[in-house]
Amino acid sequence: MISFRNFALRRGERLLLSNVDLALHAGWRVGVVGRNGAGKSSLFAALMREVEPDKGDLELPGKARIASVAQETPHLPDPAIDFVLSGDAAVHAAIQMEANAFAAEDWEAVAEAHQRLEEVNGYDGTARAGRLLHGLGFPAETHDKPVADFSGGWRVRLNVARALMTPSDLLLLDEPTNHLDLDAVVWLEEWLKRYDGTLLVISHDREFLDNVTTHILHLHDGTAKLYVGNYTAFERQRAEHLRQQQIAFEKEQAERAHLQGFIDRFKAKASKARQAQSRMKRLEKLAGTEAVRVERGVSIQLPAPLRLPNSLLSLRGADCGYGPGATILRNVGFGLEAGDRIGLLGVNGAGKSTLVKTLVGELPPMSGERLAHPDLRIGYFAQHTVESLVMGTTPIDHLKALSPNTPTQEFRNFLGGWQFPGDRAFEVIDNFSGGEKARLALALLAWSKPNLLLLDEPTNHLDLEMREALAEALSDFDGAIVMVSHDRHLIGLVSDQYWRVHDGVVEPFDGDLDDYAAWLRTRPGADNPKTPVPKAAPVAAAPPPAPPRPKPNPHKLQKAEERVARLEGKLADCEAQLADPAVYADAGKVADLGRTQLQLRAELETAEAELLALYEGA
Repeated sequence: MISFRNFALRRGERLLLSNVDLALHAGWRVGVVGRNGAGKSSLFAALMREVEPDKGDLELPGKARIASVAQETPHLPDPAIDFVLSGDAAVHAAIQMEANAFAAEDWEAVAEAHQRLEEVNGYDGTARAGRLLHGLGFPAETHDKPVADFSGGWRVRLNVARALMTPSDLLLLDEPTNHLDLDAVVWLEEWLKRYDGTLLVISHDREFLDNVTTHILHLHDGTAKLYVGNYTAFERQRAEHLRQQQIAFEKEQAERAHLQGFIDRFKAKASKARQAQSRMKRLEKLAGTEAVRVERGVSIQLPAPLRLPNSLLSLRGADCGYGPGATILRNVGFGLEAGDRIGLLGVNGAGKSTLVKTLVGELPPMSGERLAHPDLRIGYFAQHTVESLVMGTTPIDHLKALSPNTPTQEFRNFLGGWQFPGDRAFEVIDNFSGGEKARLALALLAWSKPNLLLLDEPTNHLDLEMREALAEALSDFDGAIVMVSHDRHLIGLVSDQYWRVHDGVVEPFDGDLDDYAAWLRTRPGADNPKTPVPKAAPVAAAPPPAPPRPKPNPHKLQKAEERVARLEGKLADCEAQLADPAVYADAGKVADLGRTQLQLRAELETAEAELLALYEGA
């Protein structure tokens, strides 16, 4: 059990937490949530004894083994699997002892090494490390690759694998999903649900928290409150708690007013002095319930596109890649129309980012065609977009680089809508948090009023509130969206169709994210990310279920409905004129109206058939 008693924690002069009294029991999986700066990472530092409490006590079991994800990965020549295996120091040492004994042909030492491997249950150590690497998306051929050869995101995965390999009673994970693809996130959820120690995880991925946690620890306004259940349960309980607090506050305020009124009215009267004195004591004893302070919700708005042609962009028979010998995707046929909302699925390295870069035009097709409408305007958020912001400059400077002749006040008004109010627009971005930089990058993307958004992991630095605001803004966006994201809540709210990128092909996925996650959990050889999607076999006793119907394109549906309404209006107007006896004085006009009536009826019949087809396809 982990106990906090009158616990307080500072960071510099700022008091992060105070008067924390709670206990976390063995086997609990606790999601630690709260706004950026609430003290989540500092709490982890206290649990790892890296910082001391400012006040009170933090008690852990004396022999508790703690594992956490390192923030940095050494530039090592060691193979990836050896690095992960070293997370279990005893097993790693025994395996190394065995290897050294064999190399020296010291058979007595070999026997000792085998005995040691037996003692530490190390015979399957290498296999366990390999399964962790597979689960986190490392192909088998990369397991012997030197750690130093991996990019930053993949090194973060290596650190996660090493932490999972470490024997522990308490596992601390700070944003473990940030550099994972959706396949790896689903695998990690299943692994953590089987973990038998105590888990504390900081995450801004609500779907991940819902699937993993048994409790939520909410850090807010210097306090820490523990809730039973997952993140959705926490939201319900907190909303009810705030509602009850407001009711209690209003009731207390009414009682205060009543008592104070009696005191003011009768305290000077001798006959009422005792009652007035009694009410004064009652007034002093009232609890002092605080009013619920409404937290200012984050809200952003994407400007309407300047122009919105129906057919925006398409790839026809396109091979996508980086030059001869580096073809990643072959024969891609992919079209985008206004209103399309497409989520890309697949493991990291399958080619999702390659497809997005080809759509952007950053990578020209190696063969085939990329066809773009003349009015196409792309807003592109790449995984490196945040890092490409210019240090030493301000948000205003970044906008001025895009639009040199725009008045500064217009920039300020725009940035205020992206939570950079007042002087924040003139602050140098060097000290901005990762979330603030990501928000600025999204604001710069929105400034150009694009009609196609290509978003490659836009949420890595965003907190829960900002992710919700982004989901709402994207849902209201009239243009087309293609998104790569491991955040199922965001991609599920925004996307209405999914395409899977795997084994060099891009093809529609027939189902939603729940179907995809279920397939990932149950597919044969689930540790192998390249297992093909199984085809449903017909059942002998009953016909196979009909495939789920795709949702209609909302932009097309709206245009079809508007066309039908417009033609109905024109036909009604035409028939109203034909119903007027005066019109028959002009034979030529009657003939014209008759031809117009026939034409409108034919057009209306066609338009209604197209609308019906859209509805039936839903």
